[in-house]
Amino acid sequence: MLRFACHGGTVRTVEARFDRLIVAGWTGRDTAALEHHIAELAALGVPRPSSVPVFYRTSVNGLTQAERLEVLGPDTSGEVEPVVFGLEDGMWLGVGSDHTDRKAETMGIALSKQLCGKVVGAALWRLDEVADHWDRLIIRAHATIDGQRTLYQEGPLARMRTPADLLSRYDGSTALAPGAAMFCGTLGAIGGIRPAERFEMELEDPVRGRKLTHAYDIVALPVVS
Repeated sequence: MLRFACHGGTVRTVEARFDRLIVAGWTGRDTAALEHHIAELAALGVPRPSSVPVFYRTSVNGLTQAERLEVLGPDTSGEVEPVVFGLEDGMWLGVGSDHTDRKAETMGIALSKQLCGKVVGAALWRLDEVADHWDRLIIRAHATIDGQRTLYQEGPLARMRTPADLLSRYDGSTALAPGAAMFCGTLGAIGGIRPAERFEMELEDPVRGRKLTHAYDIVALPVVS
């Protein structure tokens, strides 16, 4: 069960249980930028996708609003993403991190998606309130690496497919059913993918002058054979 502050005219608290989680990958509109991200992952040994975009079903047990994420070993990293949630009164937009085990990713992307929690923020906007200026929204992440806070990802959602586009490609629908959530993809990491001690994510709406934010610390558990 997750609890959200839903900002849609008024602010109300909603508790929601989810039974379906979809992680969309390689969702870029720009072919060159998309190829850059594929090459970025290929440099880590991750095989190229068979098609783009691609959709992974992931365990909903991993959805969390925690501020501390425990992972196995030192080879994981976050990815800031817009996240669409299906609630009883329609679709809502939040921000999340598709935290992924990069070592396991070289063996199988679907496997790697199951090994780390998927962290999401506690505040949401109505999707239809931002749909007309989706391209102007900005996702951004800062990572603390070796004690230094650095800009890790940043760019407009104009570089990525819209939720409507992704849903039509996923199952031909026009909306997520209540209880479903979809991570909508990410942008390439500035300076390359690398682990961090802390991950800060935000989704900025410059038109309405507001942001969704969340941050979490990463705790690497020892790997014992």
